[in-house]
Amino acid sequence: MASKFFEFFKEPPSQPVIEDKAKVDSMYSHWRWRIFYSCFIGYTVFYLCKKNIAVALPGLSEEFNFTNTELGLLGSSLYLTYGIGKFVNGVLADGSDVRKFLPTALIMTAIANLCFALSAVFITPGEFTFFGLPTNTIILWLFVFFWGASGWFQSAGFPAVAKSLTYWYSNSERGTKWSLWSCSHQMGTFLSVIVSGFLVAHYGWRMAFFVPGTIAILVAIWLYNRLRDKPQSLGLPDVESYREEVAVKKDAGCEVDNRSYLEVFKENILFNKTIWLLAIAYVFVYVIRFGAEDWMIKYLSEAKANSLELASLKLSSLPLVGIAGTVCAGVISDKVFKGKRAPVNLIYLIGVVVCLVLLKFNTISTLDFVLIGLLGAFTYGPQMMIGGLCAVESSSKKVASAATGFTGTFGYVGAVLSATGTGFMVDKFGWNGALSFWIASAVICIVICIMLWQNEKK
Repeated sequence: MASKFFEFFKEPPSQPVIEDKAKVDSMYSHWRWRIFYSCFIGYTVFYLCKKNIAVALPGLSEEFNFTNTELGLLGSSLYLTYGIGKFVNGVLADGSDVRKFLPTALIMTAIANLCFALSAVFITPGEFTFFGLPTNTIILWLFVFFWGASGWFQSAGFPAVAKSLTYWYSNSERGTKWSLWSCSHQMGTFLSVIVSGFLVAHYGWRMAFFVPGTIAILVAIWLYNRLRDKPQSLGLPDVESYREEVAVKKDAGCEVDNRSYLEVFKENILFNKTIWLLAIAYVFVYVIRFGAEDWMIKYLSEAKANSLELASLKLSSLPLVGIAGTVCAGVISDKVFKGKRAPVNLIYLIGVVVCLVLLKFNTISTLDFVLIGLLGAFTYGPQMMIGGLCAVESSSKKVASAATGFTGTFGYVGAVLSATGTGFMVDKFGWNGALSFWIASAVICIVICIMLWQNEKK
């Protein structure tokens, strides 16, 4: 059974290299664009099935009387499985066919979303018990199971995309392309908040899972038609050879010394100090990121008495402005700091602290749009670079998926801390406690980025 599984997803063999330069140019032009927009749209849809929970939380809380701590447990179930799965699936993706790997992950994510919405249909909330447990407890654990399953399958999305971008774009252009693709995070979050907000307000929280799940299945089928694996699987030369660029030294070495995947993995990930610093920093970036994305609607509803639709509209400014912040982070690090990422991360994180402090004391509703939007811009820049671009550039092309999976695992440790920690802080200290928790995380991340900047100067 396992052998059939691995055989199905096995990376396709390299084809003989096409000698006709005109044909190679035409094919590269066609396929690079096709791979890019497919990865962008595919990952955007993953977020439709991920950020819908933020809009559904108030409805879940009202219908089932869940505490903030219980809601935090529910949210953290995805982050826990996503974090573990991102590393495991990162290793698997390095040797898998992206064309099969990515659509399968999206279909399974969709099924988990549909099961989440259906899981409470057959158990009626009430005072009586079910197998000795309150029915609300049973329902909570069903939610936790299916949301955790969704997290595992979603975790296969990013490593597959990371592999595609690494093999189809060379070092000199990867920073720009990566930052542009990374906007799919924000676009997906924006669309999820808007679409799910409308669905929840008019049709109830379950529709925020039914509709995205259905869309995801249709897009997965489309992705199978659009995607291909590495350029070599189509008979194209390596992208560095095609663009006449010198590959980075460690990748060039990997090609000639025939080291095993495990040897490359150990040298470029397990014993790589920079990767470890990036991974630890990513913990605190994700505390901030998911604290804002998952709890902002509830914060605005309870602390500032906003309606669900107004709170959803305010949150939509976070990913929308975050797109500009993401692109600017890549451009500034390339053009101003000549490829150094740490100083940009540092500047952005200081901006996070300023926005959170101002949001805490602001009493002008309209200004919330600006502060939340800027918070998104300053958060998404480090999120894109620290665990993605920086991880790839600090490791080897041959373990690109595993490198991003490794840092991503740590990021989702931060996501678990964000979900459970924010819920706990709200229950114990109110919303000021939650904001203080996010600010403290940003300060710790700033310290780590200073250490990374010192390493870049050496």
